[in-house]
Amino acid sequence: MDLDLAQVRAFVLAAEELHFGRAAGHLSISQQALSKRIAALEARLGVRLLDRGGPGVRLTEAGARFLDPARRALAAGEQAAAAVVEAGRPLKVDVWGHLYAPMRTLAQVAARGERLDLELGHGRDLPSVSAALLHREIDAGFGRVHPPLDDGLAHRLVRLEPVDAVVSADHPLAAEPYLRPGQLRDSVLWIPGPLDRLDFLRHFADHFGIGRLAGGPNLGLDHFAAQIVAEPDCFSLFPADSPLPGVPGIRSIPLLEPTPLYAWSLLWRRDDTHRLLDSLLAAIADEGRRNRWVEYDPHRDWLP
Repeated sequence: MDLDLAQVRAFVLAAEELHFGRAAGHLSISQQALSKRIAALEARLGVRLLDRGGPGVRLTEAGARFLDPARRALAAGEQAAAAVVEAGRPLKVDVWGHLYAPMRTLAQVAARGERLDLELGHGRDLPSVSAALLHREIDAGFGRVHPPLDDGLAHRLVRLEPVDAVVSADHPLAAEPYLRPGQLRDSVLWIPGPLDRLDFLRHFADHFGIGRLAGGPNLGLDHFAAQIVAEPDCFSLFPADSPLPGVPGIRSIPLLEPTPLYAWSLLWRRDDTHRLLDSLLAAIADEGRRNRWVEYDPHRDWLP
């Protein structure tokens, strides 16, 4: 039986989203066109794959059996096409966690990696980048990975980056040469964005007993620094080797005993066959060894 992969893809997206509107949006087609593709597939197979009645969309028993082989068929089609058309295409990589400047690490890797042709973009957070990967809109993602993670994705730790406490020059602890995280219990942790997207800061607050949190939208580094300067009892966390914006009245203080480490990882689809993915992983490994990026001592460091 010859299957139309466009029809198979329409079914897989509808089965994953359980919503025709969202599935149609991923394909940039109308719901009516999506429904026609799935109906044609069902007619070809002679079975109903999706129940459309009631408040939502549900897989039938036949649809549940068909879903995993359908995914494999799409992956095989992607691999066949990639062998011909991807020879000159750059590796598409989305980054997230922009306040902590993920581009610095990728730029350092790309500068040493031979023939690394990367096309860099911006994702909002881990869920949005994961969705883009699963829908084959990008080839890889770079940021902080935390559970839950889809079984179709793989990741590798790239860098454990120490973070400092960033405070106003008027903060009571601003003159200290270094701080233990517990010394910040009486301060307010500034959260630059929704807390559910910044699980590192949430874990830090829970672990070290930071009871007072405040926040607002992430409007960039200058706004972040201005907020810290304007609130003398506030602090936030920032990569130790990343330059602060040139806002007067801001201080960066090392955190020791323990030093919090921010984990950066590369994320990709398990079935990805892009020719440059292995090259990127090799370049990351070389740069990591050269700069000791993944050193961790549980007696000295803290990881959530």
